[in-house]
Amino acid sequence: MDSPPARRKSRWTSFVAGRTASGERVRALHEEANPRHRLRVEHDSRTLLIHLSDEDGKSWTTIAIDRATRRLACARGPLQAEAARQAYEELYRR
Repeated sequence: MDSPPARRKSRWTSFVAGRTASGERVRALHEEANPRHRLRVEHDSRTLLIHLSDEDGKSWTTIAIDRATRRLACARGPLQAEAARQAYEELYRR
């Protein structure tokens, strides 16, 4: 098992909401110092999907959570939609 990373002197930071060039809100969050590192959450009445890009924004990890039972599944892929589909299918395959 890996050891946790050494503690840094800097504080934790949060993902922030951005705006388009025209000032419209976007439906995703990004790391303030690294806008390519994004986070998006979506849901329906049954499932919650949490999408997290890699640090460089080139691939995605999705966590699918069943809202009633809190069971979860996780998948990774080059596209957000692909990771979401895989996580969703894994969650409800059981």
